[in-house]
Amino acid sequence: MLSVDEKSQIQALDRTQPGLPMKRGRCGTTTHDYKRHGTTTLFAALNVLDGKVIGQCMSRHRHQEFIRFLNKINRQTPAERQVHLILDNYATHKHRKSLPLAKAGVRAWLERHPRFHFHFTPTSASWLNAVEGFFAKPTRRRLKRGVFKGIVDLQAAINRFLQETNASPKPFVWTADPDAIIEKVRRGKQVLQSIH
Repeated sequence: MLSVDEKSQIQALDRTQPGLPMKRGRCGTTTHDYKRHGTTTLFAALNVLDGKVIGQCMSRHRHQEFIRFLNKINRQTPAERQVHLILDNYATHKHRKSLPLAKAGVRAWLERHPRFHFHFTPTSASWLNAVEGFFAKPTRRRLKRGVFKGIVDLQAAINRFLQETNASPKPFVWTADPDAIIEKVRRGKQVLQSIH
């Protein structure tokens, strides 16, 4: 069971001046202005049972890149196992080429790889996908205050984070009470119905 998504538009930002380090009585600082050196997209598949992550940075996030990432997952998972992917309803995850001769669409890829099974989260419920929580970690720990001279530096920082995560993985543990979530959904539906 893999939780799969992509974090797009991760910016390689270089501050115009170096920040001051944190010291007694003063927080660390960064300048408000920066130089942009491009963006990258991180595709990630979080194994919810053991916490390991298959990840890959790419320049774009179209269906072609998603298929390249699916091929990577296919290479890095045991061939005898069924692979269930939890995904959001993003169009890239369902792409079907309109040309009859083209076999490049995601659905065509799935037909050629019957061990893969897609399970889509409901619309506006991508928070159910555990990989979303994983995406918050590199943002907080590496990217938010990072200084990157270019895309290569940014991707290297992301790849180091993935290696460190896989060196000591922690399985995903759902801490929210399912009954409380279902109750909130029920109350939300009641409010929406009373408005209409």
